[in-house]
Amino acid sequence: MQKTRINHQIKAATVRVINDDGKQVGVMKLSEALALTQEHGLDLVEVSPLANPPVCKLIDFAKYRYQQKKLEQQQKKNAKKTEVKTIWISMRISEHDMEIKGKKVSEFLTDGDLVKVELRMRGREQAYGEQGRLNLGKFLTYLKSAYRIESPIRRMGGTWAVLLAPNNQPAK
Repeated sequence: MQKTRINHQIKAATVRVINDDGKQVGVMKLSEALALTQEHGLDLVEVSPLANPPVCKLIDFAKYRYQQKKLEQQQKKNAKKTEVKTIWISMRISEHDMEIKGKKVSEFLTDGDLVKVELRMRGREQAYGEQGRLNLGKFLTYLKSAYRIESPIRRMGGTWAVLLAPNNQPAK
């Protein structure tokens, strides 16, 4: 996080000053701007340090920090949290169960969540590894909503897994 410079911490020789009402006062020397802050009993806060000249605002620093904190909280609250949902299927899954689980995966994808589909093989099923890959590929045909494969079908021990993400791009 960037530290906000105030009053004598500001390094620039000239600054663009904005008063507490949001109106532009103009470009002036730093010493003149500091004298103006003394008159009004406020702080000179560097709002945009990368501008040329840097933009500074006449405002109470505690009030400025409070506004920044509230803005950060609002942005955090509005941020979409994506979850990774996991669906497990087996080698012996029936067609009907594939349809049911396919609908559930489609719901997760339309909600904007990532979905990890895992096909677990137990015991002697592990000898038929390629059949597990085919079953997982067959399961993907039951999905109704648009998706993209985030990580391809791969084997991890006795499990085949694929990571799916919602495809939000319009059709061409």
